[in-house]
Amino acid sequence: MKPEGNKGPKKTVKAKLDKEDQLKRLGVRIKKLRIDAGYSSYEYFAYDHDISRAQFGRYEQGHDIRFSSLIKVINAFGMTLPEFFSEGFDKK
Repeated sequence: MKPEGNKGPKKTVKAKLDKEDQLKRLGVRIKKLRIDAGYSSYEYFAYDHDISRAQFGRYEQGHDIRFSSLIKVINAFGMTLPEFFSEGFDKK
């Protein structure tokens, strides 16, 4: 039984993220960064950075990605996590 007056920390209600929408945004961000890096083909980018070409293509299409794979992709762009997520993920 909780003591009176102590109801615990207040929970703030935040909007829930839509998984499919966020994966699509992730794919758009990866593709934009690849093109900005001068690669017209995802296959060449993936090959040059030792990433599975088939998997990288799926990431750009918005398929699910493991966190460790995302880190590898972000490292290939020479970015930090905050830099990577600084564009394309703001609420619209």
